Amino acid sequence: MFENLSEKLERSFKLLKGQGKITEINVAETLKEVRRALLDADVNYKVAKTFTDTVKAKALGQNVITAIKPGELMIKIVHDELASLMGGDTAPLNLSGNPTVILMSGLQGSGKTTMSGKLAKKLKSEKAKRPLLVACDVYRPAAIEQLKVLGSQIDVPVYTEEGNKNPVEIAQNAIRYAKANYHDLVIVDTAGRLAVDEQMMDEIERIKNAIKPQETLFVVDSMTGQDAVNTAREFNDRLDFDGVVLTKLDGDTRGGAALSIRTVVTKPIKFVGTGEKLDALDYFHPARMADRILGMGDIVSLVERAQQIYDEEEARNLQRKIAKNQFNFNDFLSQIQQIKKMGNLKDLAAMIPGVGKMLKDVDIDDNAFKGIEAIIYSMTAQERLTPEIINSSRRQRIARGSGKSLQEVNRLLKQFDETRRMMKAAATMKNPMKMMRNMRRR
Repeated sequence: MFENLSEKLERSFKLLKGQGKITEINVAETLKEVRRALLDADVNYKVAKTFTDTVKAKALGQNVITAIKPGELMIKIVHDELASLMGGDTAPLNLSGNPTVILMSGLQGSGKTTMSGKLAKKLKSEKAKRPLLVACDVYRPAAIEQLKVLGSQIDVPVYTEEGNKNPVEIAQNAIRYAKANYHDLVIVDTAGRLAVDEQMMDEIERIKNAIKPQETLFVVDSMTGQDAVNTAREFNDRLDFDGVVLTKLDGDTRGGAALSIRTVVTKPIKFVGTGEKLDALDYFHPARMADRILGMGDIVSLVERAQQIYDEEEARNLQRKIAKNQFNFNDFLSQIQQIKKMGNLKDLAAMIPGVGKMLKDVDIDDNAFKGIEAIIYSMTAQERLTPEIINSSRRQRIARGSGKSLQEVNRLLKQFDETRRMMKAAATMKNPMKMMRNMRRR
């Protein structure tokens, strides 16, 4: 995401790098390129102009021209203003109420139904909520069935009223059902509508007035760019929603919606969808997004994703096994599964500073682990536990069973052996006393 914007912003900052003397003219030229980069990313024109004017005022006010490293100081100012443009602080979700009611709104095809499932899964796992999904899209064929499928995948019940075409009644009845059955979270999925469709806009207004949700979220496809911002304005005028959810932020998006929507509708972006899987939903952190736009990575989010996946006790056991050189293919397979749960591989790599730029034109297949998994699954239980016993004949059998070549099997075994040695060395380095004892023995 934001690859084109990041690249163009980097080019604009080069105007200030490597020059012995920085002038006000150079600053103006840099910001001209910054504004052009923002407009190319489909950012609202007024937002882009105000942004660069603010950056210029702050840059001149902080004496960027006479600074020792004016290029770096300019990047910091742009970073801070980008974060401010997108809302500054992370906007929390209002989970008050018994039950908490969240109303999902948006255009047709924006991804509301899938987002309802993602949100239910996230709040169930992270906040220990007992969610109830409510099917209020009575117009789209198979909409109710889609929500039921999503609900079954995340083990969340779905409230439906077959034959009832009144979404206001369905929503009200669902809340009564939730109270009677101890559900503390109700997520109401509504029909997609056009901002120009007066009848449908009136309907969702009536739903909101009837159920009085703690949160009304506007779901928007970030790939629609500036159109998304205009639609958000129309919806906000009618619904006065509480926050925005951007979908498909992992796609080929130019970033205009994320950078403009907060300023235009003065409502925060609360969540971003980063993939098709039901766990591909993140809280929106403006400062971290600014880091990524400027090519600084997002280590904090990467660590947070890892913390959600990894069990501390399991990690300690693994560390002990590594130190004793007992790391085996079962452990290796487990680590692969954990990494896959963290999300899109290219998205994860982009969170590491500098790596996103290196991988700009590299296609990282999410199925990259399949070949490795096939080889490991073709091993016997004993071979996975003690890789040392895998001799030539066993390698040939594993190759046949996995559908891979003998060279690929040999390569994996060699890489595994090297990885195990490095991991043991790293574990030893963490224990200075042990390292000193080993050195004295030599």
